[in-house]
Amino acid sequence: MATYKEIHGVKVQYRDSDATAVEGDVWYNATTGLLKMYASAGSWASGNNMNTGRSALGGGGTQTAAWAAAGYISDYSNATEKYDGSTWTSSGNTNTARSELGAGGPASPQTAAIIFAGKTPPAPGTAVAIAETYDGSTWTEVADLNTARRSNLDGSGTTTACIAFGGGNPDPTRAQAENYNGTSWTEVGDLNTGRMDTVGAGSSNTAALCIGGYQPPGRTAVVESWNGSSWTEVGDLNTARYVLAAAGTSTETLAFGGNDPSPANVAITESYDGSSWTEVADLPAAIKLHHGAGTSSLAVSFGGEPAVVTTNEWAFSASVETISFD
Repeated sequence: MATYKEIHGVKVQYRDSDATAVEGDVWYNATTGLLKMYASAGSWASGNNMNTGRSALGGGGTQTAAWAAAGYISDYSNATEKYDGSTWTSSGNTNTARSELGAGGPASPQTAAIIFAGKTPPAPGTAVAIAETYDGSTWTEVADLNTARRSNLDGSGTTTACIAFGGGNPDPTRAQAENYNGTSWTEVGDLNTGRMDTVGAGSSNTAALCIGGYQPPGRTAVVESWNGSSWTEVGDLNTARYVLAAAGTSTETLAFGGNDPSPANVAITESYDGSSWTEVADLPAAIKLHHGAGTSSLAVSFGGEPAVVTTNEWAFSASVETISFD
């Protein structure tokens, strides 16, 4: 987000009305004699519960068209559900029950979703390279990743253009990134910081974020941006954490929940503007191993540990506020 100084210089604007305001704008209304600003705020509200609570699941979509797949309940799950902004409905099961999987990022649509890798039975679990695509009703197994991994890797994109990155097997942490073109996976540029239990954000395989995660000896705040050919470290999270969730694009992102270095689960939510992270309103409860979908202004959080059915929705709004000097 640009600063007021960058937009308008150092002087407060003098206007006859409140019209044509932009976020961060400050002005003096000469008609009313009031100092005004265009402020923004976001908040979480409870949504309807999932049918099958689980943690370490995959998912994506929008706030009114989300999907959730696989995960862990008391055993590895292959359950799939779709969310219409009000109700969760069961859909076709994945072919392989698994947890700690990767998915095509929070923007991955219901009708072109992809999951990959993860941990499968028998206990304590085996890292796999299996990938599946979803058309809104049925899952189909496609070409495997080149490197089997688990430990909550993530990605960005769709069934024909996806990037997968990070993870573990279970250790060491992985820096590998692979690109899927609808037919096969090709290894591309590695992350600068190999890690597992990260979260991804983005809408394609050419514009993604890798956020936080676990990089021995502990949780990390590192964030990296992918431009289609290489990874660049950008602004760190304010709170280092892993097994968190996210929503949005590579330049407008919401990251929420997770586990911090205390160690403790957190409800912290941070907003990214393409440059830096700002802490905003917390989730209703601390949670980890959940998943997110949607945008930075209209997001949804679902699932988590221990196998919760909870759904929470984020809404962001802006309004003209009067600045009081009382």
